[in-house]
Amino acid sequence: MSRSPNRVLGVFFGGVYLLIGLLGFTVTGSVDFFATDGGLLAGILEVNIFRNVTHLLIGSALLLAGLSNIPAARTVNLTIGGLFLLLGLAGLFLVGSPFNYLALNSAGNVLHFASAVVLLAVGLGAEKGVRATSV
Repeated sequence: MSRSPNRVLGVFFGGVYLLIGLLGFTVTGSVDFFATDGGLLAGILEVNIFRNVTHLLIGSALLLAGLSNIPAARTVNLTIGGLFLLLGLAGLFLVGSPFNYLALNSAGNVLHFASAVVLLAVGLGAEKGVRATSV
């Protein structure tokens, strides 16, 4: 694997989000799938089963793209970074509402905003001259 910032970040964040998704199941045994109040992971991150599944999907996408090639890693980093930015903004309004199907809390919003900044910064700033055929 090349030392591309997008690939390294994709593999790292992919692993982190897969771990969060898996560990989330340890605190959601008595929580409904779409519960607006979930279990607390590490005492701060509120999760429900739906959110655990989304963490697993996001982690898998980042990891697979990071392991494949630079253009794929960059595209997935930008896409997920953009989605995290939107989720962070939406989370500001969803916390405490009956529409909070991801059991978002303030710690989750901070995680989403921080992930968005890093993914978007690397996706937009690194490897600007990489062609789509690079491996």
